[in-house]
Amino acid sequence: MRIVVIGSGFGGLAAAIRLRQQGHDVTIVEKRDKPGGRAYVYEMEGFTFDAGPTIITAPWLIHELFQRSGKRTEDYVSLVPIDPFYNIRFPDGSTFRYTGNRDEVIAEVRKFSPADVPGYLRFSDATEAIFEAGMALIDTPFERFTDMLKVVPDLVRLRADRSVAKFVNSHIRDPRLQQVFSFNPLLVGGNPFQSTSIYALIHTLEQKWGIWFAMGGTGALVRGLVTLFTELGGTLRLSSEVDEITVNAASRRATGVRLASGESISSDVVVSNGDVAQTYMQLVQGAVRPKNTDRRMKRKRYSMSLFVIYFGTNRTYQNVAHHEIILGPRYKELLDDIFTHKSLASDFSLYLHRPTATDPSLAPPGCDSFYVLSPVPNLAGDVDWATAAKPYRDSIMAFLEARYLPDLSKHLVIEHVIDPRNFRDDLNSYLGSAFSVEPILTQSAWFRPHNRSEDIENLYFAGAGTHPGAGLPGVLSSGKIVADLIGGELR
Repeated sequence: MRIVVIGSGFGGLAAAIRLRQQGHDVTIVEKRDKPGGRAYVYEMEGFTFDAGPTIITAPWLIHELFQRSGKRTEDYVSLVPIDPFYNIRFPDGSTFRYTGNRDEVIAEVRKFSPADVPGYLRFSDATEAIFEAGMALIDTPFERFTDMLKVVPDLVRLRADRSVAKFVNSHIRDPRLQQVFSFNPLLVGGNPFQSTSIYALIHTLEQKWGIWFAMGGTGALVRGLVTLFTELGGTLRLSSEVDEITVNAASRRATGVRLASGESISSDVVVSNGDVAQTYMQLVQGAVRPKNTDRRMKRKRYSMSLFVIYFGTNRTYQNVAHHEIILGPRYKELLDDIFTHKSLASDFSLYLHRPTATDPSLAPPGCDSFYVLSPVPNLAGDVDWATAAKPYRDSIMAFLEARYLPDLSKHLVIEHVIDPRNFRDDLNSYLGSAFSVEPILTQSAWFRPHNRSEDIENLYFAGAGTHPGAGLPGVLSSGKIVADLIGGELR
């Protein structure tokens, strides 16, 4: 079959590779001038910045893509383990060094709160049970409500109705440790106080399989997958934005895509790796989608957005690890501002990424490459980023200079800033959401936008907004689900 994949993010690449492995004629059309979607790469004056995901977990999902073609991952990209996984820093100056070594994690817990060691052990054991149940669903499509009913007993048994924070807090008492073991949903766009406790499986996922980095940056992983795809005979077209998914109104089947240039590409199947809400509302005429209406899309809850500063320095900061989580003075209250009130607070929590701690080639000799990321409200709030961006940037950089990067302003040599407007305009993300549909229980599994459209039977979705959700394991698995569904149709 002729298949068009809209978007070259990890979900689109995973689907396209698997579909090409099945023997289909596959073309990826990508809006931007480089592949990767949210995993875009900025290259400026010798500095390389990964625009999007930098935390690689579940590496077997990557290896599987290559192995299915008789290839070896290491011939395309080098994945290396990160140690520590994160330094988690608190306003009082304390730092939790989070690693994949169980004894080291227990020692860190004991350093913060000896009384919480038994509770941590109970928490760790409980996340293993959640991991076993949750990972079994990661590549299972939920097309019918009966599919959901099958897993309800497990969800009830695991108390999926609880939030991650409530689950953690039932085992651990120290407020700092509660944050250490509950912040993970933020990495996939979720509020720890609202995301279902199923996402606590991230703890076991990291402990079992580690956290990895692609030498050369996440962009090197994108390039490796693109190379595999083109070696298999797939076609990648860059700077080719889709203006419409063409649909036969009588049969309600997609017939292909029309590009912004006016060119039409016919196909038997369309796979969208674009934002689900924008795909439906902007690319598919309303008359042929009675279920996935604009109203239905707008009623969903969407993840927060991000404010990101990419910057390079003409010196190195050896005191900073590859991944730093810098937590602010407020936790739940700040998350309420971001997710519920959708207001821009004067304080912040940050993720500071220094990839040159692992791969110095991402900056000129003697220099460091960074990005600092702050979760912020999506564009459903009333923040005027045209006026707010500069002072917000200044407050973050001043904070980093005062606390972690001495003399930063003197050593800053390059900088690039993005805010929610970039997610809306460059990535076509509804409300500038950074992770699409928010991962709460009532927007998970069957309740999440389906991998196969209910309105148009040969329109499929891969990526963060569909099942199983955001994060590298989620989007890679969504590509597998789509390919399996299409392959299953042929059988």
